[in-house]
Order: sequence, then structure tokens, then C-alpha cells
Amino acid sequence: MEGNDFTGEEILTRNDENHQQNHDPHVVEEETINAPKELKPSAKKALLEFRCRLEKAILTNDLFDNLEPEKNNSNSESDSIEDLSLREDIRDISLWGVPLLPSKGHEGTDIILLKFLRARDFKVSEALEMLRKTLKWRKEFDTEGILEEDFGSDLENVAYLDGSDKEGHPLCYIVYGAFRDKDLYQNMFECENKWDKFIRWRIQSMERAIRNLSFKDGGMNSMVHITDLKSSPGPAMKDLRTASKKAISLLQDKYPEIVVRNIVINVPFWYYAYHALSSRMLTQRMRNKFVFARPSRVAKTLLKFIAPENIPVQYGGLKRENDDEFSPDDEVSEVTVKGGAVETIRITVNEPGVTVVWDITVIGWDVTYKEEFIPDDEGSYKIVIQAEKKMLASVRSSYYINEPGKVELTITNNTYKKKKILHRFKIKPTVPMYVFLN
Repeated sequence: MEGNDFTGEEILTRNDENHQQNHDPHVVEEETINAPKELKPSAKKALLEFRCRLEKAILTNDLFDNLEPEKNNSNSESDSIEDLSLREDIRDISLWGVPLLPSKGHEGTDIILLKFLRARDFKVSEALEMLRKTLKWRKEFDTEGILEEDFGSDLENVAYLDGSDKEGHPLCYIVYGAFRDKDLYQNMFECENKWDKFIRWRIQSMERAIRNLSFKDGGMNSMVHITDLKSSPGPAMKDLRTASKKAISLLQDKYPEIVVRNIVINVPFWYYAYHALSSRMLTQRMRNKFVFARPSRVAKTLLKFIAPENIPVQYGGLKRENDDEFSPDDEVSEVTVKGGAVETIRITVNEPGVTVVWDITVIGWDVTYKEEFIPDDEGSYKIVIQAEKKMLASVRSSYYINEPGKVELTITNNTYKKKKILHRFKIKPTVPMYVFLN
């Protein structure tokens, strides 16, 4: 390689690294600052002004007066404020279950108001306008009734909550590979209003996820989105791309600071160009929340934010569905194997009549792996549990011990890069099957 010529693989690596280096950690750190006493003086002043102006607007029933129309909104009478019943008494108005009238003294009110202030760089007039438009949109969109809508069982595993990150934020997964199914794709987009169904489904998923948040002092009031693009329809599927773009815009404008980080994994090459164009509609603050990982870097990227016991096995972690062997509380150990080196993990068992169960994964793969049991008795033979093979996924295995010895897990790294090994094990008493057969 000469000069500045790079392969496609290297370009993707550099894009991933640049996005992660440009990611502003203060965006996340600010989310933990909910109490006014922890804010900077300028932020406290803005919050106080916001509270006063919102209180007055609600008590005088003019929260929706002089509201600027949304772009691309029709000017029909059906869209008027009066027809939307927004001029009725609004003293009990709330957002995500939190009363917005500051004088009610709800501990979550300031938390909600701070989200709108942060989204508008603590410019009170812009934050108030954003809140007013959000409340009007929620009335028009009928977000209160959207949870009752049925979009079909096929979509239940496309957007779902599973675990939390290192800071306690709930993890919301969106798996776009499901839309490669032609029937699902046609059912979603071949309707009178092409993108409406998709957007309503995304908003429903968001509203359901918000129910797992806590708008209280010390509570977790934001989430992490993990979008999986593995096997997702390519750029030719314009309806999905357009609908996704509209959904992201809505989430930015109507759900400020609810998503603290957007991690996009299994990113194909074409998506970088698409995101560069579509992200122009996003604020810089929103763009800073995005982190990208191509297929070979998924586990490495997720581990920066999520503990291995909370990362699903399909993404290189140790979390399995309906796991009756391990829980998130079980300790995970970490070992590094250097390039061209061999690492052996030994599990010593002094008492027979037990079963050893273990999980092991290697970040970045490209290693070989074998399992053996070596009895303490010098006259015994080494027992091969698993012959050496290339490691392509997280491994769970077990072995019944009928004599003292040790289980050895051997990882051979034939690459020049060091690899991180994550593993855990447990030893549990076991009654051998032959007892039940006699």
C-alpha cells in the first residue's frame, strides 16, 4: 500500500473510529444531572424562567396561543387548535405520566423540562415552543391510544427491550433484518399512506419503552437505542429508508433527550453514505449520539457501553434468553491473549460428582478453541471434551466430573492482534444419570 490508498475495510474502520472519537461523553453525563441544585448557574436560571413561563401559560390557558404551524402541516379547519380541543382546561396536562404544571411540585416536572432545555441549548423560548408543538402533535397523533393498536405479531421481535447498559439505561433493540421478509415489508408499506403504519409502529415502540423509564430524582429517564442492520434491505428499498428518516426526525423533535445514545451495528458500506445525507436534518447534539460498528467490530463497540453479561450472544456477548444457568450477577472474568500466543483457562475441581458449566467468548474471533479434562491421577488419560476448532460464536459448554482434576479451555491466537477473552463458570452438584437408571 502506498501513499494514502486505503482498502474498503480500512475506510470503514476509520469511519467507526472517527464516530466514536467524536462522540461527546458530556451528552451522557448531563443526563445524570436532574436536580436543579446540581446545574450550573446559567442552567438554573433558564430552568427557573422556563418554569415561570410554563406556569403562566398553563394557568392562563394560553399554552397553545400563537403556536407556529408545523412544516408540511395542512391549514385545514380539522387541524385547528379549537378542533383539537387544546383550548380546554389544561391545568392537569401531563407528559409521559408527569404533570407539567410546576406548582404541583411533582419531582419529574423539572426532569422533563430539562430535556427540552438541553435539546434547545437552554434557550427558553425555543424550548417552550418545542414543548408546545410536542403536546399539540401528541394530541393529533393520538399517542395515548397508540398502545392499543395491533400491528401484528410479526413485529414483536423487531423492536424490543432487553437489559441495560453500564449506567443503567434500558436497551431498546431495533432489528431491521426482519424487513427482508417480503410479506412483512409489503404488509408494512403497501397501504394507502405508505409510511404511516411504519411511523405509528415506531412511535408505539417508543411509548412502550418509555414506560420502563423513571422520571424521578435518581431514576433512569433515558434509554439507549441499538439498531441492527444485519441482513437489512439495501438502498433499493426506498420506502423503508424514507420512513426511517421520518421516524428519526420525529424522535428528535418530539422525544428530546429520551434516547441518550444511538448505536448502529452490523453497518454495511452503503449505509455510511446514506447516513451522511440523512443526518443533515439532525441537530449536532443528536448527531453526537450516534455510534457505528461494522460487523467485525460489533462486540468490541458494544462492550464500551454494555457489560458482557448484558450483551446477547448473537452480538458476541454472554446473555442468553431464558437462561437458567447464569444471571447478570454472575462474575465475568477477562483475559487477554497476545498475537501469536496461546492462553489456557483452567477450572480446578477437587470434588467429584459435580458438573462444570462455562461460557466463553472472544472479541474479534479469528482464534481456535479446544476443551479438555485432565484428571489429577497421573495414570489417567487426558479427555478431549471438544476438539480444536475455529471459534465463530460465543460458547456454552458443560462437563460432568467423576474424579478430581481440571477443565482446560485453550485459545490459540494465530493473528498478530491481541484478543480479549471473556468467560465465567459455575460448579454445581449433580446426580449422575445411571443412578436413575438402576
